[in-house]
Amino acid sequence: MKYKMTALSLLLAVVLLSGCAQSGASEKENTGTPQQSGAGQGALSAAVPEDLGGALSFEATDMEGNAVSSGIFADSQITMVNVWATYCNPCLNEMPSLGELAQEYDAGEFRLIGIISDVPENADQEILDLAKDLIEQTGASYTHLPINESLYHALLEDVTAVPTTFFFDENGMLLETVVGAMDKSSWKEKIDGLLENR
Repeated sequence: MKYKMTALSLLLAVVLLSGCAQSGASEKENTGTPQQSGAGQGALSAAVPEDLGGALSFEATDMEGNAVSSGIFADSQITMVNVWATYCNPCLNEMPSLGELAQEYDAGEFRLIGIISDVPENADQEILDLAKDLIEQTGASYTHLPINESLYHALLEDVTAVPTTFFFDENGMLLETVVGAMDKSSWKEKIDGLLENR
């Protein structure tokens, strides 16, 4: 089933995701208190979902036109879902490192998915091409999903800043949320920690 964003839903998505966070703050599921992930970083004022109400479920289409659903989580112990935007410099600055991380892990252990929060699934080809160019320029050669109504309602309704990153287990259950960008070593430390706890 292909979802089309209504004009109102798209407007809400753009307004809600208009913030751009620079430093990473980690929030464990249901703790309600952000944890700072680096010295000297300020607190971020961004709402993140504390409980997604069980396993995440969505249907989408990737940038190559392939159908992707939440069933993709079953293929890896940990799936990192990075929500980014084409206008967000912190997002784009961390994408080369994310591309490297996606290549460094075995797919059965770790998978990375990008959600392009300001590019709707049914966007004009010019907008889709811009997103594809940014993905290519940053070397972020992992799966990227333009936003649609299914993704928005499943995951993005409470996201107010990009980048926002979610970690899910193989059952689609939320493990952790990070608001803001981080460097490669910080992401690697977080990924390794989550894998050790599996």
